[in-house]
Amino acid sequence: MKKSSGTLRRLYNGGMKALCVAAAVCTAALAAFMVIYVLAKGLPHISWEFLSGSPSYLSEKIGILPDILNTLYIVLATLLIVLPLGVGAAVYLTEYAKSKRLVAAIEYAAETLSGIPSIIYGLVGMLFFCQFLNMKTSLLAGALTLVIMNLPTVMRTTQESLKTVPQSYREGAFGLGAGKWRVIRTVVLPDCVDGIITGCILSVGRILGESAALLFTAGFAHTLNGVFEGLNSAGATLTVALYVYAKEEGEFEVAFAIAAILMLLTLLINALTTLVGRYFERRKRT
Repeated sequence: MKKSSGTLRRLYNGGMKALCVAAAVCTAALAAFMVIYVLAKGLPHISWEFLSGSPSYLSEKIGILPDILNTLYIVLATLLIVLPLGVGAAVYLTEYAKSKRLVAAIEYAAETLSGIPSIIYGLVGMLFFCQFLNMKTSLLAGALTLVIMNLPTVMRTTQESLKTVPQSYREGAFGLGAGKWRVIRTVVLPDCVDGIITGCILSVGRILGESAALLFTAGFAHTLNGVFEGLNSAGATLTVALYVYAKEEGEFEVAFAIAAILMLLTLLINALTTLVGRYFERRKRT
């Protein structure tokens, strides 16, 4: 009886292990297939003229330099607003807030924001920023919409990182006579800077991959503008340009080329996140 139960247990454990291995292999195979397929279809169509040129409807020349610059503008504008807001909110919730109900309510609101579909953000951004605030369709309206979308990510990653700072660090600084803000600025924040950078990198990845919200707020113009002029005018990011070329114009070669660029940027961001995490782990050990 004992031998049969032991055999069944080994068979059960072996079967579950095989299922887990199969699930891991399927996940890795799907990811590898998507990456290889997109790169194989897109990389042959990427050239310097394609990256550095602007669309010309007279000569039917296609270039994505305006889309690259628009993406850069909207990433910088979003980070300049969302980082102070997200880090400040996390510092308040972790270090200053005394009411547990208030903290729970704000955390619940952040979790709710992170679960809302991006198309709803686009609709709200269009109605509020573009129409109510009279920003019209512009990169700035798109950046403000992305700020609301990425605020929970920055806030939660920073908050969790702040909680990992040992309480003894704070008590030691207070014992030396330092004030609350000085302890946060000189002791707490430097020790959790890895969480802030991780939230920043994750936000960049989400900004690069967003299209639905920007279709309503930033528009899809392929015009080459400076920073300040570009923020106040409509413009297509790389993801929006991919949608326009694939869906509206039927230029699938261009769409795959843009997709390959976005895939390379995604791989670069993931690698950068891993390297940053390892760097700060080594730094804490030393």
